[in-house]
Amino acid sequence: MTEHQAALLAKAKDSLRGAEIMAREFLYDIAVSRAYYAMFYCAEALLDAEGLKFSSHAAVVSSFGQHFAKIGRVPPELHRHLIQAQDSRLLGDYDAESPRSTEEAAKHIVRAREFIHLAERMLGESTGSA
Repeated sequence: MTEHQAALLAKAKDSLRGAEIMAREFLYDIAVSRAYYAMFYCAEALLDAEGLKFSSHAAVVSSFGQHFAKIGRVPPELHRHLIQAQDSRLLGDYDAESPRSTEEAAKHIVRAREFIHLAERMLGESTGSA
């Protein structure tokens, strides 16, 4: 794992921690946003391991699907989880009339945790280190 990939995973873990704190404080929109970012940073780290860098969220999400889910390197539902989290984050950030719920925040937090475990495992395996 490179220093950059490790830094992205550290940001993912911090974002997950932030999501958990915000959910405990009933700030579900922010919790969903942080859970999404935890997944996003993991996707960026995995793509970086392939020598791929992108400047937009849409490109990262799409490329994660193309380079990992579509060819079976990760379960396809993880790509769907990333897309759903991105959609929920956008609603939470920009739609004042549609707040996120405790259930939605909890769902994305669980999924973010799964993303982090997957990224740690895959990046550890790719370099031969843990």
